[in-house]
Amino acid sequence: MEIELSCNSYAFESLTVEPFNAEPPRSALISSYVTPVDFFYKRNHGPIPIVDDIESYYVSICGLIENSKDLFMRDIRMLRKYNITATLQCAGNRRTAMSNVRTEEKMIMLSPGLTSYEMQHAVWSGAKLADVLELVGIPNLTSVTRSGGKHVEFVSIDKCKEENGGPYKASIPLSQATNPEADVLLAYEMNGEAQYSVVALFLVVWATSCLNPVELTSWLTLNSNAYSKFFLSIIMPKPLNRDHGYPLRVVVPGVIGARSVKWLDTINILAEECQGFFMQKDYKMFPPSVNWDNINWKSRRPLMDFPVQHNTETCWLTVRNLLTRGRECDEAWKADPQLLYNLQAKVSGYAVSGGGRGIERVDISVDGGKNWVEASRYQKTGIPYIADHMSSDKWAWVFFEVIIDIPHSTQIVAKAVDTAANVQPESVETIWNLRGVLNTSWHRVQVRVGHSNM
Repeated sequence: MEIELSCNSYAFESLTVEPFNAEPPRSALISSYVTPVDFFYKRNHGPIPIVDDIESYYVSICGLIENSKDLFMRDIRMLRKYNITATLQCAGNRRTAMSNVRTEEKMIMLSPGLTSYEMQHAVWSGAKLADVLELVGIPNLTSVTRSGGKHVEFVSIDKCKEENGGPYKASIPLSQATNPEADVLLAYEMNGEAQYSVVALFLVVWATSCLNPVELTSWLTLNSNAYSKFFLSIIMPKPLNRDHGYPLRVVVPGVIGARSVKWLDTINILAEECQGFFMQKDYKMFPPSVNWDNINWKSRRPLMDFPVQHNTETCWLTVRNLLTRGRECDEAWKADPQLLYNLQAKVSGYAVSGGGRGIERVDISVDGGKNWVEASRYQKTGIPYIADHMSSDKWAWVFFEVIIDIPHSTQIVAKAVDTAANVQPESVETIWNLRGVLNTSWHRVQVRVGHSNM
């Protein structure tokens, strides 16, 4: 007897070489609360820049402020370090499902290969942008500077064709940037992973175990520079890698990933929002009536907070009351075919909402949405998840799971609701848009049960 489970999601990596884009296998997504760096999605609009000389690297803060300033990495690291647990999501997440409804050439051409896995979760470490802006005389909770600055623009080192060879850039309101509770970071570490040098470990062990105190003191004096570098290579947390913005990137929690600019070069204080391509002619959501012939980019605001979203990632089936195998299993099925449909399924996945809103519930249906059961929710093992409670990570995804009876071959449907009562729309057709962004429709998993004589 064969029980077959097929899912309307994609379990393969989708890659483009120039610019480099990659998605993880589905199984990697909810294997842990924090996504390992190696499985974190990679989304780029141009070649990945290389920063070799970290000692001379700096970020310029300029624009509508009284005193411009260049900040080196050592200056930023001297500020208080924060660890912010946050989920990043590309606005084109689940674009493939939207393009299956109706295809527009530029929807696919501009952003190929986005299926369901452009959303992952990490612990970001760095200085709060609010603290950095205080260094140039902009107090916390400022909405406008004395010179009329109302927006903070982030300019990258990388170059992209959409900007005619210029840098990628995006902006957020100054009121958000100067609000410590918004947790906007200039991040230089990801997931706090320790990196170890085998050579350094060997030398440290040798120096401390094989030398007497006098010899050890002499050795340390002669090799203080080298020793300190080796020691730091052992104890320092892992910096960002090149794919994710080394040496410094912006992380704007609760907002589409396009605003979390990587490889940061400049912070501009502006009177108006960034006028770059990815703010003014991309990452905007239009009604289904708009096409490339009648589009008016100025009629829509740039996307910021992402809506409530979820993805059903894993499911398995068990046959209840059918314990026989092989020929006995086939004979049992022939005697009572209803045994085949006496099934249970475990449905699990993750849900998240923008703007720091928690997940109030996740509903699961096995009959196309006529009847629903509520799934349990959790973030950290042993700690009950309470939406919008101080014990919960407000910028982070929430795992869910439920074991539910499956009466027959069917389609499992799931939808999430956030604390503002925002609920996912039923159909992708109703939210189709020209750029294929923010597909937050119900996620559907097809379960097919069949019999085999093999």
